[in-house]
Amino acid sequence: MTVRADGRDARAGLSPVASVSRRDAVMNEIRRAIVLGALKPGEKLTENRLSASLSVSRPTMREALTQLAQEGLLVQEPYRGLRVADLDAKAIIDIARTRVALDMLAAEAILADTSGQRLEAVREAWADYDRLPIDADPVTAHEAHIAFHRRIWEASENILLIRLWPVTEAHLTIALARDQTTRDDPRRAHDVHERIVDALFGGDLDEVHAALVAHTVDSAEELIAMLAELDER
Repeated sequence: MTVRADGRDARAGLSPVASVSRRDAVMNEIRRAIVLGALKPGEKLTENRLSASLSVSRPTMREALTQLAQEGLLVQEPYRGLRVADLDAKAIIDIARTRVALDMLAAEAILADTSGQRLEAVREAWADYDRLPIDADPVTAHEAHIAFHRRIWEASENILLIRLWPVTEAHLTIALARDQTTRDDPRRAHDVHERIVDALFGGDLDEVHAALVAHTVDSAEELIAMLAELDER
């Protein structure tokens, strides 16, 4: 791993963290590198090199890497160390189909709320996402995407969905990172989310399901096809 004079890793795009005691700052920087594709799926990570690159102590780096492994962004392999999590075609489609089922649970709970408060929470989540410029930088776009889906689950007030979110977010981050670096179509991302919101406000669960399938399963199948095409080149 090559470190430039300013302390940034020239290959991985990592920036030194200001405080050696800030585990979360280290975790955020590694997440950022994964989202940007600077740290590739399956890439092996070494504690020593990352510690030097980010200018943090090894105990701080070890703690951050352990937490990221627990979340699912990294994979710990016996005798082989840590690597960035990867998703094969089957995993991508399995996650997409499972997400549709979980998202439908959230949608059903939101629409069952006669007070309208849960739907209002969706309105606020969409307003924040819709405010994002189409040409926003990839990390900002990723964070907005993640936040939108988290807030949908939170709006449902389903305790299990809320507790499942951290694990879901890790898999979503890996899938989105692959999609974002392969497809890079922010207009499409905006439009498929808008369709979900419109369906929720329309109150038709069949329309909601169709919108979720278009957003999640269709996107996953398109990503798998694009990755296969890249592998053939």
